[in-house]
Amino acid sequence: MSEYLKPVRHPQGDLFVCDITDVILKDDMASMEHPFYSLSKKPDREPRRYEDGKGNWIEFRPSIKGLPTIYDKDLIIYAISQLIAGMKEGRPISKRVRIDPYAFLIFTERGVGGRDYDALSDSLDRIDGTRFRTNVLFEGTRTDEWMGIIDGARMATDERTGKIKSIELSLSEMVLDTVREMKVLTLHRDYFRLSRPIERRIYEIARKAVGQDEGWTFLMATLHKKSGSKGTLREFRRQMKPIIEGDFLPDYMIVFDEEKDKVTFVNRNTMPKDRERQEEAVHAVRSALSSDVYQLARQAAPGWDTYALADEFSSWWSGIGRPVTDADALFLKFCKTWFEKKGYP
Repeated sequence: MSEYLKPVRHPQGDLFVCDITDVILKDDMASMEHPFYSLSKKPDREPRRYEDGKGNWIEFRPSIKGLPTIYDKDLIIYAISQLIAGMKEGRPISKRVRIDPYAFLIFTERGVGGRDYDALSDSLDRIDGTRFRTNVLFEGTRTDEWMGIIDGARMATDERTGKIKSIELSLSEMVLDTVREMKVLTLHRDYFRLSRPIERRIYEIARKAVGQDEGWTFLMATLHKKSGSKGTLREFRRQMKPIIEGDFLPDYMIVFDEEKDKVTFVNRNTMPKDRERQEEAVHAVRSALSSDVYQLARQAAPGWDTYALADEFSSWWSGIGRPVTDADALFLKFCKTWFEKKGYP
């Protein structure tokens, strides 16, 4: 398998990813996993619009420099990874994430030459320049929202050498909410060793669809749509052939049924078997709540099923990986925040 992957430049730890459309979209649209990041190395300036058939839609509006590429996404992955690492160490979530360019280039298995540093500026232009517009339908009222992945960025460059010294991202509330609610997936460390954009995208689709289950099957035409490939279905089949035959995708092998034109991702069982441990952690958090807290929770989140909220809270807090020192107070704060964001059910 390793001969199909880029050589390991630097050792690294776990990393995390969120799909921006999963953050914004709800219900059926979220499960469609529409691609946002471009797979093209050339500027992709074409606006994209997706609808779910129920009146909900989202538009991606790129800047003159085009949509962010799947390589630009590395900056967001890195920022999220830093935030989650900080949460597990007890540090509060910060909207501003400071990035050491050298550490980032090492983390993402890139070179550390001048061109590698220069490419970071272009990535920031594309990420910051692209905006979203989406609508929310609730009780006969449509609310339109305009937003982005980041609210801004700052770069410090050495005046003498022209080398980037630091980058600071101001993440949007949308991304921060994803981190707070732990709506992220851990990626295999070989993700950054995948050579082509389509390989990264196919791995992401498999990671989200299969998870730690045994497998998942797609029609080739469905996989083509999910991938975001701008080529024809015939061209997509040609792109998939070396991925299938090479059998180098991290975590999952691919079985292709040519007669039925179906692709099945099969779990290699290389991911840590942590489901049982996670369930125990969730139970421990839930058990720490007192019987009296549920009445107070009803006041903090009127109209909501407080026992269901307790399950949400327990899953969220156990995912952070920190011990519960005052479960009742944390749960009440969680309920209050939940109601402020979502209102009445």
